[in-house]
Amino acid sequence: MPKIALGTSQEAAQPDCIKALVVEFITTFLFVFVGVGAAMAADESGANALVGLFAVAVAHALVVGVMISAGHISGGHLNPAVTLGLLFGGHITVVRAILYWIDQLLASSAACILLKYLTGGLNTPVHTLASGMGFLQGVIWEIILTFALLFTVYATIVDPKKGSIDGLGPMLTGFVVGANILAGGAFSGASMNPARSFGPALVSWNWTDHWVYWVGPLIGGGLAGYIYENFFIVRTHVLLPQNEAF
Repeated sequence: MPKIALGTSQEAAQPDCIKALVVEFITTFLFVFVGVGAAMAADESGANALVGLFAVAVAHALVVGVMISAGHISGGHLNPAVTLGLLFGGHITVVRAILYWIDQLLASSAACILLKYLTGGLNTPVHTLASGMGFLQGVIWEIILTFALLFTVYATIVDPKKGSIDGLGPMLTGFVVGANILAGGAFSGASMNPARSFGPALVSWNWTDHWVYWVGPLIGGGLAGYIYENFFIVRTHVLLPQNEAF
């Protein structure tokens, strides 16, 4: 059973960590820019709800697949829930995970601020629960959808015995993101990603239901990482070493 690796305080100054943080910022920025931009375009075009949801799902599916591949230096997490799931599986240290979370939130905020400027101040859509949906329902939606996302990441990218699908992981992960948006977008918003929800909420200063998009994805991502790593992966190599102190 893998244990969480703490890392050291010197890790942030290491060249490979700095390079990874730069790449993670760029890929998360581009992911949020395209995802939120697609949502803004759907709202502005006046398309009906189903057409708009489909357009947003396709945009997210495509950009997720490409950015995970482009972000191979950092791992292309794009998402604090993914980082947490990999942390629980022993694939990233606590120190680097915290740096990734800060990086992802800054990238999302920068992308949404730029979108606000480039669109002449158009409304930035935020993730909120559908009318009549309770907090518990929203949290459960986000847990399940994010669990599906992390389970796919582990099965298609992390698992060393992925077999014939080797190399297809980023594309397949993009597919599950798009499918999840089609399934849950009309109900919980299908965020699956606290950073994706944070940028629009910050720019719009609308924090309605925002906590749902932290609690649900982090539980779902952490649970999927822990379960897949401990019950389905047969390791032939050693995970990250633990460190007693920062």
